[in-house]
Amino acid sequence: MASSATASIYDTITNQIIAALERGTGHYTLPWHRSSAPLTRPVNAVTRKAYRGVNVLALWASAEAQDFGHGLWATYRQWQSLGAQVRKGAKASPIVFYKVLDRPEGSEDEARDGAGRIFAQGSHVFNIAQVEGYALPEVPEAEAFDPIPDVEAFVAATGAAIRIQGESAHYTPSTDTITMPDRKRFFATDTASAAQNWYAILLHELVHWSGADHRLARTFGKRFGDEAYAMEELVAELGSAFLCGDLGLSVTPRPDHACYLASWLKVLKGDNRAIFAAASAATKAAEWVGEPVRP
Repeated sequence: MASSATASIYDTITNQIIAALERGTGHYTLPWHRSSAPLTRPVNAVTRKAYRGVNVLALWASAEAQDFGHGLWATYRQWQSLGAQVRKGAKASPIVFYKVLDRPEGSEDEARDGAGRIFAQGSHVFNIAQVEGYALPEVPEAEAFDPIPDVEAFVAATGAAIRIQGESAHYTPSTDTITMPDRKRFFATDTASAAQNWYAILLHELVHWSGADHRLARTFGKRFGDEAYAMEELVAELGSAFLCGDLGLSVTPRPDHACYLASWLKVLKGDNRAIFAAASAATKAAEWVGEPVRP
């Protein structure tokens, strides 16, 4: 059986995201859609590397709950190494990392990775808003620019067949095509332009497109049964959110999020590793979509 420490890590992260989802059910907001700041991937203050997988969700949820305006994070000791001090009483945010260790045969919480076995371990980080003695590096004022052409180039590089027609957005496996409504049907929101909203939906469908049998062959049927559809939609939404963060888009929730919330919560409450599986699949999809056109 899984160790109590490992189970606690899964429970802690899952419960945090469930709580964030439940807080948003009244007005259809989700923790990975920031309402007050541009959506960017959280970054470690020491390594300057972006967090990945479920940690992106956990830190977005924590930042939303505590109204942090910047995505820079580090452990207590890492902040000390930078000459900064975490404020007394500051609440840490949980994350998970993986170590390759040898474990006795038969341990259920192990996953093989080559010659080793990967085990989840918990850690805790603090946001830059919770520390003293550290100043963000000054960045020269950037010239105003429209990020949409960059997103257009990104989408074109995927090689996906995209049709602009009808009133709904969807991926059709039988024809291997993505259908998007005309851009004129989209409207601006408080946090994004009409064009940004359009591209956010398109990225969602591109993640679906990545899961085709001749691409990533993504399936959830064996493990999640009747909830496989909800898992795929969760992966598509997370993958879209990851890509929006990478491309500098600020987006608001889709109008049909309300339809997904109940099924997502059911999956997460029924399996404390479901969000890990979804985040891992979304990360792979986002990275695959971002690769150059394939032959």
